[in-house]
This record gives sequence, structure tokens and C-alpha cells, in this order.
Amino acid sequence: MKSVKAWRVGNVGDLQILSGSRHRPHLKRPMWIIVLVTMVVLFLVCAYMYPPHTRGACYVFSSRGCQFEWLPPSPVRELTDNEIASRVVIRDILNTPAVRSKNSKVAFLFLTPGPLPFEKLWDKFFHGHEGRFSVYVHASRDKPVHFSRYFINREIRSEQVVWGRISMVDAERRLLANALKDPDNQHFVLLSDSCVPLHDFDYVYNYLMYSNMSFIDCFEDPGPHGNGRYSEHMLPEVELKDFRKGAQWFTMKRQHALIVMADSLYYSKFRDYCKHGVDGKNCIADEHYLPTFFHMIDPGGIANRSVTHVDWSERKWHPKSYKRSDVSYDLLKNITSVYLSEHVTSDEQRTVLMRPCLWNGIRRPCYLFARKFRLDTLDNLLNLFSNYTTL
Repeated sequence: MKSVKAWRVGNVGDLQILSGSRHRPHLKRPMWIIVLVTMVVLFLVCAYMYPPHTRGACYVFSSRGCQFEWLPPSPVRELTDNEIASRVVIRDILNTPAVRSKNSKVAFLFLTPGPLPFEKLWDKFFHGHEGRFSVYVHASRDKPVHFSRYFINREIRSEQVVWGRISMVDAERRLLANALKDPDNQHFVLLSDSCVPLHDFDYVYNYLMYSNMSFIDCFEDPGPHGNGRYSEHMLPEVELKDFRKGAQWFTMKRQHALIVMADSLYYSKFRDYCKHGVDGKNCIADEHYLPTFFHMIDPGGIANRSVTHVDWSERKWHPKSYKRSDVSYDLLKNITSVYLSEHVTSDEQRTVLMRPCLWNGIRRPCYLFARKFRLDTLDNLLNLFSNYTTL
């Protein structure tokens, strides 16, 4: 006789007697486990048949590493000898650590046809900060008569400049070349004869000298006054996808100034093919050369905005000119309180592109300078200078 075992379940009085020849009750199958296993198997089969096309996913599913046939080769075409030489020089300049001078200065580059109508205002701006700035004047038409000691004998050899032509870029490069001769010049500002300062010298100096990038205006305009000016004659070095537009009024670090002077390849493309009449278009070199050049060679090193305010609200070929009755404390306060940069495309959509103005990742006012101011505004600006530059 087989032994009998007793299992206590529930109350003391309820006993279940189980013999050696027990009958097990029917158990329900765990359906959720079956469904889960089926889904995993299907997922792995699909991953094998249709491999992942992202770098992160390949490390999860591929045991052979991340070598994808669908990734475009880099570069996508064979570079010309001139491109190779240009990129080597640019790479070495960018990779060379910046050498901070013990007496670092900001170089102010004035591009003017003749006299500087706001020289007295700039004299007030520079006063008391000797040794922290330098001045260079490119007077393309008439030799100016100076009233400020900071401008006397600061003219460089100049040539005629025609608006919208490569001669404008040539004048910018000429100013940079002369300013680069002084190793203490660490940041370079391009200004016109109608530009005025919006802040005091210390504010401008610190804003520029301690910035981690150059302030070069740059955006993509798909309209007729942007990509519509592109010429395929710029191929293969300059492609349509890289063509950019921006205001010419830049500020740039010394490394970037050196790159501009070292460049001959991309400059020659704009000299020859970004001008009036090529392919029946009217390409303006000073609006496209530097934005395109820096977008191609160091896009992360520029702020994609200018620090010089210009009012294009009238939608004409030239920006609004401020007259005497326009200049007030409120006007200048409004300009210095702008925290968003704005670009408008020239296509039918007239898309407004807005982005915050960042300085080393911190939101800051966009503008240090403004233009275009007429000569009759000088007295008002001199009277307001001490007030609005402390905003």
C-alpha cells in the first residue's frame, strides 16, 4: 500500500489527500509570453532582412560594425589640387591655438568714399581707451580731412569702390591685410561712414574680444536675390546647396581674418562669376562671398548674424536712412533692446527667419553699431551719446 501524504490548505479542517497516482489539474498556458516571443522573433527577422540605416542602430543589430553602403563617401567627389591646397591651409590656421596678445586690440576698419561725418562721435567713443583699439580708413574717392587725433594718418592705400562689385570685397580685404600687420589686433570690425556706436567702448570691447566666434551674417535665401544669383560656373568648388547671403558688415577674430587673406580659390569664383551680367543675373559679391565662404569652411565658428543694425523695413535696394527728426533716445533704446536677429527671404513667401542673438551661448542684445545715419543727425547723437550708450 502506497504511502499517503497530507497537504494543509486553507483552514485546519480542510485536508486534501494526495496518493502516489495523483491526477494533476489542467493549467492555463501563459499566452502573453508566447505573444512576446513571437514579436521579438518577427522584429529580429525584419532587422535582418531590412538592416538599420542609422549609426546608432547599427551598433545594436550588426555584429560586423558600421560600414554602410548607403552612406555617401566623404568627400563625395575628388577634390581639385587647388581645393586640397586651400583646405590644408585653412585647416592648419583653424587648428592653431589663438595667441592672445598682452595688449589685445580691436581694429576698427572704416570703409568710406571720403570724409567721415561722425568722426566727432567716434572720437568721443574712443577717448580714454588708448592702446585698446586701432583705426584704419579706406577712402575710395576723396582723401578725408580729419578732426580727431585717432584718425589722423590712419588712411591706407585705397582704390575705387563700386557698389555691388568685387571692388567692395577687395577694399575689405585691403583693410584686413593692413590691420593684420599689427599682431596686437585680435578682432576686426568693418564699419561704413554712416555707422555709429550704440554702446560705450568697454561694452563693445568685451563683447567682441571675449566672444568665441565671429559675427558674420549668413542665411539661406531661396529667392531671386539669394540662390537666384548663383551661377553654375562656380562649380565644382561652390555648389548651390552652400550658397549663402548676408550683410557685409562683419566682425571677425584674427584666425578668420587670416583665412580670408589666405583664400584665393573661392575668392576667384566670386570675382569671376558673382557680378552683373553673368547668366543674365545681378550677383552682388559682398553679400555672398564671405557668408558662403565661412558656411563652407567653418560654419560653427560664425554667429550667422551681424552686430550692425540696419532697417530694411522699406523693402528697397538700400536700407532706411535716419534723418535728424528720427533720432531720439527712444529710437536708440529700441535698437539696443533687440534680442532677435531677423532675415527675410526674397521669394514669394517672404519668409521671416527669426533666431535669438546668443553670445557664448547666453542671450544678449544683438547690436553694437547701427547705420545708416545722415549727417544732420550728428548733433542729436552727440547730445544723446552719454545716455544711450549706458543702456
